[in-house]
Amino acid sequence: MNVNFEFVRKSCMGVAAAAAVMFFVYASPVQAADETEEETNTYELLNLFGDVLERIRSDYVEAPNDKDLIEAAIGGMLASLDPHSSYMNADSFQEMQVQTKGEFGGLGIEVSMENGLIKVVSPIDDTPAFRAGLQPGDYITHLDGEPVLGLTLSDAVDRMRGKVGEDITLSVQRLDTDAFEVTITRAIIKIQSVRSHMEGDIGYIRITSFSGTTEKGLAKAFKKLNDEDGDLSGIVLDLRNNPGGLLDQAIRISDAFLDKGEIVSTRGKRPEDTERFNARDGDIAGGLPMVVLINSGSASASEIVSGALQDHGRAIVMGTQSFGKGLVQTIIPLGKHGAMRLTTARYYTPSGRDIQKIGIEPDIIVEQARLESVSTGTRRREADLRGALDNAGGTDAGGTDENGDTPEDTEVDQSTDQDTEASAPKENDTPEDYQLSRALDLLKGYELFSDMINQNGG
Repeated sequence: MNVNFEFVRKSCMGVAAAAAVMFFVYASPVQAADETEEETNTYELLNLFGDVLERIRSDYVEAPNDKDLIEAAIGGMLASLDPHSSYMNADSFQEMQVQTKGEFGGLGIEVSMENGLIKVVSPIDDTPAFRAGLQPGDYITHLDGEPVLGLTLSDAVDRMRGKVGEDITLSVQRLDTDAFEVTITRAIIKIQSVRSHMEGDIGYIRITSFSGTTEKGLAKAFKKLNDEDGDLSGIVLDLRNNPGGLLDQAIRISDAFLDKGEIVSTRGKRPEDTERFNARDGDIAGGLPMVVLINSGSASASEIVSGALQDHGRAIVMGTQSFGKGLVQTIIPLGKHGAMRLTTARYYTPSGRDIQKIGIEPDIIVEQARLESVSTGTRRREADLRGALDNAGGTDAGGTDENGDTPEDTEVDQSTDQDTEASAPKENDTPEDYQLSRALDLLKGYELFSDMINQNGG
């Protein structure tokens, strides 16, 4: 672009010199005046902010905390831009880093909050909580003797996490059993974002989020599947209810199944900010037929992967329309004060699709039959969020999700505000999973068709 511009500039200099000079002389003062006026307005508004802050400090009925006031003002400023730009104080920034790193010091349990108590959803295999005998459905009532009633889930999780090697005593209530206490020693917990098992001769791989360990998890999953079977006939990649994660991991997962071609591009305010990410040689699945499952809970990095595999014809995308988040958030550290998450670009699938507020349309629409009648009216997608940025192409279809980020300093938002369409299947609970059953049927039909072609010499 610079070379072309220089060529045009030199070529036109002799013919249009007078006009160019006239334009410069005419336009420059107006532009300078506009810039000066804009700067003046900005300084006036900053003075207004200072005046309001001082009035609060001097006249508010109670002594305010300056730090809280300023952080709230920064948070409000970023939140006014779009639903995904936000301010993170030092604690929130540290928590985000823990989530994306994929490991932390803790007990190793997935928990939820129910009736004011911590409910154990599932202990993670081979962790202190698992070895201590905690079971799904257990209720934790006290942490080190202090009741959990009144705590938020985030507060409770923070208290259970801590330094590796330190103990914590949990008071546990279990159905049909007297309450008991168990002391657990914290250890390094690695978040398992990839799970896999066999469905006949078809490999099932579920990715729950895109953390720093996802690529390694995929490699281990394939090794496990090949060790179990050795002669896979197809792959199901389950991205349902996956809210996103790190862009570089989404690129690497896509690259694992692609031999060549563009995976995703990101485009910011300036043309020079455009980045394109391409696949390298090598398909971890060796070209096996593949189905990707998505739903309205599949957002951001999940949409990058499903969009790339769909555009290249590498996989059949099945399920329901995704969340529709086609934006890139860059994490900008602010020193000891935390960081800001700022939307800096849009991302586009290999075919050039901007999926902001639109999402990924499945090749084959399969509703989750068990919960569809209940959840249809309550699903939330990107288009439902207040202040969501419009699709760059002007298309504004009902709800889907978005994504985008750059490998080193950006991450795909994992806190998308949405109701899940259906619980993601756990290992070996597939008989009730209608969408997975249809994916398996499709792959089995493809295998049968291929066998018939081979037998007939086609």
